[in-house]
Amino acid sequence: MSSRLRAFFAGIVLALGAVSVAQAQSVLVINEETILTESQVGQHIAAQLQTIGTEIQTELEAAAAPLTQENEALQAETSALSQEAIQQRPDLMQRIQQLQQNAQQLERLRRLRQQELVATERQALQPVLQTLQTVLQELVTERNASILLDRSQVVYAADSVDVTATVIERLNQRIQTTPVTRVRAPEGDGQQQ
Repeated sequence: MSSRLRAFFAGIVLALGAVSVAQAQSVLVINEETILTESQVGQHIAAQLQTIGTEIQTELEAAAAPLTQENEALQAETSALSQEAIQQRPDLMQRIQQLQQNAQQLERLRRLRQQELVATERQALQPVLQTLQTVLQELVTERNASILLDRSQVVYAADSVDVTATVIERLNQRIQTTPVTRVRAPEGDGQQQ
């Protein structure tokens, strides 16, 4: 009976192994981050976003310069004064309050520009993601896969099921560049003049 039981369990293990192999063949894995950073279009978008990010940084630095100058001027004027003496000078208190308001406006502007950069990237990626979807569908069909996973959600995957390189190759054949146009949020909230 013991040998029959062992044979029975061995048969189950073999059957489970065969099922696992069959299931593994119907699973494909990609690394979406690698696709977006190593494909020609992904590199194009990254370069354009870098340029736009530099523009935004220059704008923010220009907006911050007067605040820095006013802050330094106030520091020089108030360094020899006590807190009580500063509070007795309405002109200094008004300048301090105005500086604080301007600093808050600059922070709102910085957040707004960051949102613009995110929206710009999202807009630029739309045609890429559509093309990528088509490429992925073709690969799933060609390889008779029933599951496609991103490598970031997989603990282990054999190299044989990773189709990232193939996806990059096909994506490069179909799309190398895409318009990367800066999205501008409505001014008004956060715009400092």
